[in-house]
Amino acid sequence: MTATITITLDEAYNLAEQTFIKLGLSQEHAQANARLLQSCQRDECDSHGLYRVLSCAQTIKTGAVVLDAEPEVEDRAGGIVAVDAKGGYSLLALEKGLPMLVEKTRKLGIAAMAINNCVHFSALWPEVEMLAEHGLVSLTMVPSHSWVAPAGGKTGVFGTNPIAFGWPRAGKYPFVFDFATSAAARGEIELHRRAGKPIPEGWAVDKDGAPTTDAQTALEGAMLTFGGYKGSALSAMVELLAGPLIGDMLSLESQEWDNGRGATPKHGEIVIAFNPESFLGAAMAEHMERAEKMFSAITGQGARLPSQRRYEARERSLANGTVTIPQKLYDDIRAL
Repeated sequence: MTATITITLDEAYNLAEQTFIKLGLSQEHAQANARLLQSCQRDECDSHGLYRVLSCAQTIKTGAVVLDAEPEVEDRAGGIVAVDAKGGYSLLALEKGLPMLVEKTRKLGIAAMAINNCVHFSALWPEVEMLAEHGLVSLTMVPSHSWVAPAGGKTGVFGTNPIAFGWPRAGKYPFVFDFATSAAARGEIELHRRAGKPIPEGWAVDKDGAPTTDAQTALEGAMLTFGGYKGSALSAMVELLAGPLIGDMLSLESQEWDNGRGATPKHGEIVIAFNPESFLGAAMAEHMERAEKMFSAITGQGARLPSQRRYEARERSLANGTVTIPQKLYDDIRAL
């Protein structure tokens, strides 16, 4: 059995923040990154929690991220917000651009934010939850490195290319989903490798395109999309919307930029927000209630809404004030 350690939520945040600062990140970046990792660990999303400190450390050591980058927010024409992350991590850029995106969305009904020139390592669900807290519906997506083969292929073209969607619900946690268009998140394969466990069939192929359940072989080969050609088409959509449309890198280009350093992907991110009140006016309450009927029809038959397990984990963590992580992970972070 894997040895574990239980620490408080505050200790989880401090562990991440202080490690980032010791690695050279500016305080603003260290705090933004630590907030995100604490929230993921709180929700028992191990592949996007404190584990990500290790990949950030690798990226920092390669010099692939600007440690003290100061994001620049531009009020572009109409409903567009553009944020230049200046080669830094994406989370501070998101936080800097969010107020303008919310303001434009409330005024115009729909607005979008393009984050360019950023290094991205995090889950997307906290971002759409931020917008749901403002009563806004949102959709966000990013490419990554070209780790994922298209349907029928064996060589990486796409990134894991996650898509996240958020829908606010009065008095309840928002309806949120966040999933990779690959069969699994790359972090999940890395966790299997660290634990010495095989991965499920259908997640990846080896260098020759043959199916594999060995995590290390999968990391050296290519990941697969979920749902065959359907996931492949969605991956291409993400590449286009979060790449050429906003003037940023495709996953292939991010991989070329990395040049074998093993750093976290560098690319862009698109965030699209919708104001239900602008669409619905006085009828907003009526139509939001219709959405609730759909949610009830799902849960009423014993089915689970996306993020339900994460919200249950959140309640446990908040009630206990603690999180539990592998002892080895804790030791590895402290060793940094």
